Amino acid sequence: MPALRPAVFLDRDGTLNRQVIRDSKPYPPQSLAEFELFEGAAEACVQLAAAGYVLVVATNQPDVGRGTQSQATVEAMHAKLLSLVPSIARVEVCYDPGRGEESRRRKPEPGMLLDAARELGLDLARSWMIGDRWRDIDCGRRAGVRTVFIDFGYAEELRAPPDFIASSFPEAARIVLAQH
Repeated sequence: MPALRPAVFLDRDGTLNRQVIRDSKPYPPQSLAEFELFEGAAEACVQLAAAGYVLVVATNQPDVGRGTQSQATVEAMHAKLLSLVPSIARVEVCYDPGRGEESRRRKPEPGMLLDAARELGLDLARSWMIGDRWRDIDCGRRAGVRTVFIDFGYAEELRAPPDFIASSFPEAARIVLAQH
């Protein structure tokens, strides 16, 4: 049996690509034209992959479940993301609308990370979650991975403390690489 590999699980909006800020709260881009990577994001992914990490995007996209965003648009954004950052091995998506009963895959639940770990042979004990929302940090903690919180000063509180705090995704990647 091959050895399990470490991973870096990545939130999408506000981590790899620019989020839309309204009233000090982040929202996903609504169109492919609005989907834009942060400066340095692709290069940071290349560095993480070169260090032996499997890169997996884990993203809640509740607007699809709520009927305010088309699944085709989200899938087009993911196709663009994978073309810009080919070092990403997989994109896990939860379309649950986040109303009422939560699914096991909707962050903060760890289902997307656990599913990817099982399917890709990942070692959660040596893995990381990087994100910009409390749900990302709670998800990582529940999955048993170390966490890096990208702090944009949103009008929302963390519910669990992250292992590290960064001001950008490239900085978060440097933190992971320094701990490798």
